[in-house]
Amino acid sequence: MDAAAQAGRRRPSEVRAEGLMRGACAVLALASALLMGLDTQTETVLLIRKKATVKDVHALWVLTAAAGAAAGYHLLHLLRCLYLGRFTHNPCRNSKALAWAFLLLDKGCAYVTFAATVAAAQACLIALDGAQALQWNKVCNIFTRFCQQVAGSLVCGGLAAAGTAVLSALSARNLFRLYPSLSHPHPHPHPHRSSSTK
Repeated sequence: MDAAAQAGRRRPSEVRAEGLMRGACAVLALASALLMGLDTQTETVLLIRKKATVKDVHALWVLTAAAGAAAGYHLLHLLRCLYLGRFTHNPCRNSKALAWAFLLLDKGCAYVTFAATVAAAQACLIALDGAQALQWNKVCNIFTRFCQQVAGSLVCGGLAAAGTAVLSALSARNLFRLYPSLSHPHPHPHPHRSSSTK
């Protein structure tokens, strides 16, 4: 076994910890998508029945799609690790190309989930406080349950984004392990000084 492959081996405890983290991120992202996507409420406003859904606010719909995609990504990654752990002796062992791909995917997933959550939170602040300059009323005073469910989705989305950021750091660590010369640089020998006799 060469040095790169030996350095790329991971302890079972590290694999289990990453698996638990990915499982938690998948559950949180899925909860965020379901809470947001299934959130509806119908109320009577000025004798008119109005139904509030996530499609009424584009930022909420984007968060639903982003959280669903993040949940699917984490679930596929977790299933891959479980499959490799069942049929191989070194679960989740990656080549350099796969390690780079997972690092970029983890970072992209963290950025997209975080950006979608922040954009949805900004839209919710307008619904919560209104905008007097634009004569927008406080929507949450009317659709209270809808706003409460959206708030729960935002919390789950934020936690999923934070967990994915931690996973991207773990992916970076796993990638650098495949480059032993970078993680454990060899010390340069000092040049021997030639002693001159007079």
